[in-house]
Amino acid sequence: MMKLDGPFLRERLREGGGLGVFWSVLGSSALVEVAVEAAPDAVVLDAQHGLWSRQAIEHVVGTVGWKTPVLVRTVDGTSRSLGEALDAGAEGVIAPLVETAGQAAAIVAAARFPPEGERSGGGVRPLKGNFSAYYEQARSRTVVGVMIETVRGLENAAEIAAVPGLDFVLVGTGDLALSLGIAPSDPKHEAACRAVFDACRKAATPCAIFTPNATEAARRVAQGYALTVAANDIDLVGAGLSAAMARFRESRSA
Repeated sequence: MMKLDGPFLRERLREGGGLGVFWSVLGSSALVEVAVEAAPDAVVLDAQHGLWSRQAIEHVVGTVGWKTPVLVRTVDGTSRSLGEALDAGAEGVIAPLVETAGQAAAIVAAARFPPEGERSGGGVRPLKGNFSAYYEQARSRTVVGVMIETVRGLENAAEIAAVPGLDFVLVGTGDLALSLGIAPSDPKHEAACRAVFDACRKAATPCAIFTPNATEAARRVAQGYALTVAANDIDLVGAGLSAAMARFRESRSA
C-alpha cells in the first residue's frame, strides 16, 4: 500500500530510536484494527506460526496499511512466500530461520524489484492502480528483515548482517534458545543475543529482537536494539481474559 507520510519505516529503522511493534498470530483483522489505535510503530503479521492467510493479509493491509506499516513474517524465505506477502501490499517482510549470508542475499533479491533484485511484478494491489508509482515506492520503501534463530545462524551472524540491501536482523529468542539447548534465562542465551547485536553493529545494520512484553521491549531498546515487540495478541487476549475472570470470581465470592 505504502501511502503513509514520511519518514517511512525503512528510514526510521536507519535512524534508530527504538521501534515498538505489535505482533499478531491470531489471524484477526478486527483485532489488528483495534490494535493500531494504540499507534504501534508497525504491525507484524506472523504467517509462519500464526493463522494468517494471503487473503487475510491483503485485508489487513487495505484496512490499516494507510495508517500503520504492515510487515509479514513469511512462512519461509522462498521467493513465493516473500512475493505473496509483498504483492498483498505489505510494506516489508521478515524471513525466518536464516542461517547463511547466501540465504540472506537470496531473500533480499527476491524482495526487491530489478535492478536491485529479482522480484516479479504482479499482485492485485500493486496492479490495481498505477504500477509505475508502486514500483518506485517499493524500490525505496520495502523493508527486508531476516531472523537469526539457530546455532548455525549465530555462527554466521557477521556475514549475514553484512549482506547489502538488508534492512535489519531480528533475533528470534525462542528458537535460538531451543537451538542452543538452553532456557532463555541462561546467561549463554543472553551472550548469543549480544553476539548477534555486536555483529549487526559492526556491519551498521539495525538489530531487532523478539520480546515477550512491553517491559522487556523497553529494556532492549535501552540496550540499543532498533526494533522490539511491545505487545502480541495471543498473550494480551489470554492475560486479559484470565484477569477478567479472576476479578469476577473474586467479586462473586466476596
